[in-house]
Amino acid sequence: MEVTPLYWILLLFISRVAAGQSPGSLIVRPNRSQFFEYESVTLSCEVLGGSKGRRLERNPTSGKRTRCGDGWGRVDGTNCIISSTKSTDSGEYVCGSGELNNAVNIVVTDGHVILESPALPVTEGFNVTLKCRNKTNPSDLTTDFYKDGSLIRTESTGVMTIPAVSQSDEGLYSCRHPELGRSPESWMTVTAATSSNPTSSTSSPPPSSSPSLLILISVSGLAAVSVFLIILLVLFCYR
Repeated sequence: MEVTPLYWILLLFISRVAAGQSPGSLIVRPNRSQFFEYESVTLSCEVLGGSKGRRLERNPTSGKRTRCGDGWGRVDGTNCIISSTKSTDSGEYVCGSGELNNAVNIVVTDGHVILESPALPVTEGFNVTLKCRNKTNPSDLTTDFYKDGSLIRTESTGVMTIPAVSQSDEGLYSCRHPELGRSPESWMTVTAATSSNPTSSTSSPPPSSSPSLLILISVSGLAAVSVFLIILLVLFCYR
């Protein structure tokens, strides 16, 4: 059978589909958007189906976008580890597939107060817990919580739970400790629910943890292989 340019184009396209070539999703562990200096954070890229290995890139608040290991972070297998964060590590992190829709903003502060809020998007209907954490005093104290600059609640334990979040809960959150001051602001993203009865959680599950998603990817892979075989058969018959 003569191998035509069309054959190679189709082969390249189908192999990319079968391999799950899709925008990477950034996973942050621990799943929070704010860190004190000298804490550790692990980041990794996952594509549909749970495969890893996409490069991780950072677009700092000042400077150019660079890869993990290029002056910051340490590559450990499929992970990027920042073992001792600094304020210069603040910025936008994204899987290096060219798309910024899965970018995550991380704030590293040398202050005394941070807001522990999910770095990853949370799903409508889930319960989300926000915690005002201070570096010098581990005890829980009365804390003010803010959304988009306005006071929304005061909690005596330093913890606020938002039950069954909705799109209206999306916004910039911060907290204020009565003795140590206010935390930086972080954006909380709320995505549409994929089920009519989502399970309550403090944060949304990683993209690779959904059984229905894995089934969908498996079906997509089988479909791609089937199309590939049909095209081979057509080209053979045409020859």
